[in-house]
Amino acid sequence: MNAPFPLQRDTLRVANLREADECRRIEAYVADRGGSVFQRPAWLRAVEQGTGQRARGLVAERAGQLTGWLPLNEIHSPVFGRVLASSGFAVEGGVIADRPDTAVLLCRAAEEYAVRLSCSGVELRGGPAPDDWHIRTDSHCGFVAALESGDEAQLGVIPRKQRAEVRKALSNPLDISIGTGPEDRAAHYAVYAESVRNLGTPVFPRALFDAALDALDADILTVRHDGIPVASVLSIYHAGAVMPYWGGGTFAARQLRANDRMYYELMLHARRRGSDRFDFGRSKTSSGAYFFKKNWGFEPEPLAYASWTAPGVEKRDIDPNSEKHSARIALWKRLPLALSNRIGPLIARGLG
Repeated sequence: MNAPFPLQRDTLRVANLREADECRRIEAYVADRGGSVFQRPAWLRAVEQGTGQRARGLVAERAGQLTGWLPLNEIHSPVFGRVLASSGFAVEGGVIADRPDTAVLLCRAAEEYAVRLSCSGVELRGGPAPDDWHIRTDSHCGFVAALESGDEAQLGVIPRKQRAEVRKALSNPLDISIGTGPEDRAAHYAVYAESVRNLGTPVFPRALFDAALDALDADILTVRHDGIPVASVLSIYHAGAVMPYWGGGTFAARQLRANDRMYYELMLHARRRGSDRFDFGRSKTSSGAYFFKKNWGFEPEPLAYASWTAPGVEKRDIDPNSEKHSARIALWKRLPLALSNRIGPLIARGLG
């Protein structure tokens, strides 16, 4: 007779990301389910290699087949505490599962796993979560749009005011280079480090960028003026989309409109190499970056971030807009660049 309940249930275990076959199975599962680059074991391992924050994860299986996957990095910081993040240094992440109940099981297992690892809690950058977790949809928005079929068509879909800025940028004497070699990496890090210092943020370790470039489909586009790098972006390519992930410009970039040129050139370059979507990443809702992306014609889509905090533990706070960190940010903006580059990576590797 037909059984009124499943004959088999999901079994959960910790993933062994040191084993190549395990990683290949999970990579195939993520690709099959249309997952994000940040849910791939390759991303977790790159974060571990570049920052020392350990790659971990939980898998669900039934009859020997994967039915769910929760990618995790164990983030430790003497300033910001310990947490299991899905995924570390990512704007997306969270659970992939065949069934809603499997997703909940993985989240419950992550609660226990966090306690075992002496972490304050779990942070999911997307995906399903149990109803009793803290879920925010008002903190960040994502921005994705289709790429056009030609250069002029791409320029034409940019709203009028921003299109005028791009045209001015195109008239400036700027040189574009794209690559992944030592010169590209050095130029990118110099520009990015100065850019985030000016925003009051510690720079990530250069090893993180190197690890991402080596493990993923990624490249660097740099804009130079008189041979000097003024804007640069490290972009990741995944499932038909290009994501300008780590980018910035120097003080000189604004007058030269180098950032406008950089993103327009990246749109053209990405289309030529086969991308059909431009993923402008996330920005804090109503921030300057949020309105910058809207000016390009991108529509904001609220992102859902979920978190669980262990009983009796204070929730981790890495929000740069919080009162707790505002004085630190103001101080960081005044640091000499050489000093911020020396101590910034030691702090930033714990942001996760």
